Amino acid sequence: MTRTTPSLMRAACLGLAMVPSLGAATEQLSLSPSLQLAMPAGPDRNVRITEQYVRMVARDAYVWGWPMVNIYNRRLAFEKAPKAGLMNGVLPFAPVNQMSMLHDYIQPEQRWVACPNQDVAYGAGVAALEQSPVVVQVPDFGDRFWVYQVVDIRTDSFAQIGAMYGTQPGFYLLVGPDWKGEVPKGITKVFRARTNTAFIVPRVFMDDTSEDRTAIQEVISGIDMYPLSEFDGKAKQRDWKSLPTLGSPTADGKAEENNWVFPETFFQQLPQVMKDAPPLPGEEARCAQIEAVLAAAQADTSIMTAMVDEAKKAEAELITPLLQFRNWGVQLPHNWSTTDNNAAFGTDYFTRTAVAKSNILVNAPTETKYFYQDLDSDGQRLNGKTAYEVTFPKGKTPPVHGFWSLTIYDDQHFFVPNPLSRYSLGTKNKALVYNDDGSLTIYVQDKSPGKDKEANWLPAPTGEFSLPSGLLARHADRGWQLETAGGCTELNLCEPLPKVVPVAISGRQLVLRQVYCCSQSRRTAVHDLPEGKSVPGFSIFE
Repeated sequence: MTRTTPSLMRAACLGLAMVPSLGAATEQLSLSPSLQLAMPAGPDRNVRITEQYVRMVARDAYVWGWPMVNIYNRRLAFEKAPKAGLMNGVLPFAPVNQMSMLHDYIQPEQRWVACPNQDVAYGAGVAALEQSPVVVQVPDFGDRFWVYQVVDIRTDSFAQIGAMYGTQPGFYLLVGPDWKGEVPKGITKVFRARTNTAFIVPRVFMDDTSEDRTAIQEVISGIDMYPLSEFDGKAKQRDWKSLPTLGSPTADGKAEENNWVFPETFFQQLPQVMKDAPPLPGEEARCAQIEAVLAAAQADTSIMTAMVDEAKKAEAELITPLLQFRNWGVQLPHNWSTTDNNAAFGTDYFTRTAVAKSNILVNAPTETKYFYQDLDSDGQRLNGKTAYEVTFPKGKTPPVHGFWSLTIYDDQHFFVPNPLSRYSLGTKNKALVYNDDGSLTIYVQDKSPGKDKEANWLPAPTGEFSLPSGLLARHADRGWQLETAGGCTELNLCEPLPKVVPVAISGRQLVLRQVYCCSQSRRTAVHDLPEGKSVPGFSIFE
């Protein structure tokens, strides 16, 4: 027998495979069900992985998990609330499974949530459904517009409570994914969440008048949220005007939104977040991959170091640019963008993260339709150095049954204090002055257009800003829709969307044409502006 040296034997073993003989059979056999079930559900955690692979997974996981970690850290902040009150005197703040409510418009000093509006009184509460189901109390709002936003840790909506749904006054129970308790008598409806963390944000429309500020107090006094153990079938009443001022558990005082996601601690928090948010259908492999790398990082600190470093890069390179509306979304004519799946993101991770960075806690498509604009009709950034006029011809203000508004934010998507404490104009403003021909002109600029025009002045910050506006319309039989002369009955808008077209007339005028739904319904506005200046766009909320 020929002797084989150890080195040759090792070399031979590298290419050796044991294959059972199939005899004359040549057809390929399908896998048996038992063999398929025996296949691993994810990566082999015993395999050594490269740093490049770690960084790839970490970067993807950071973008995927950013909105969930954001909500998770907001929940941790609410857990520190000693009682229901107003954080820093301006924001609703309460322990988990409780509610706090503003009694007036939100103030410009807050930096917890970007892109607020000045049309509603806000409430806020965080539910920890693993501790207890919560009862959400709905009073009789009459004809007033209202909606409760109810989302899970993914910022996906799981409860439909609002005027557009025909919701009746009553008690609505929110339960976690594993709750199997008995629903007590008197509960109007039960909504089951996919996660144990939920965010509840009531919004109640209010006119910008002293009379409506008084009238709304009785209405909102019936808004509340509390653990199921406190439910007795009787509506609780709250005087939201008497809430105490509470301190903030976060570092405040910056111009931009408070940080809610930290690259340094992201991967330490992600396992807890993933425990609360089990994989959606199709996410199993992604989650297994992330969990395998997290397990490797526990055994090797150099892996965690690489992950944190990659998270910092992803924050700067991928997340930060999403603050600006012009960088994402469904692109529309004339620099507009929109989204079609707000609060119903599912596995659309990019849009979910973009919305979470720019204006988290947006309403579902059945409640609100958002259009975004950062640029003028020439593609230039909207800036307070330029004066703008937006004019609606007679009878051509947005035809709504709810409300519309034109809102202005700085480049960080917050209100900037101004002499009038005014950050939007629209339905709520009863003192708007119409022109002699019946048209309505809104002046968007940093300085007063004159005392005779100040009722229609929307003060702009001195620097860059964004100018979205809102249109809410309700139809009693067909839900929420845009109503136009063209007779559209769909939420979808036809081409083209709100259109800003500069047209030279004697070198000094611009024409703004807006198509809300059908091509037959066209609004035209003429703007007398100095040559070279341009007009901001117009966005629609449904």
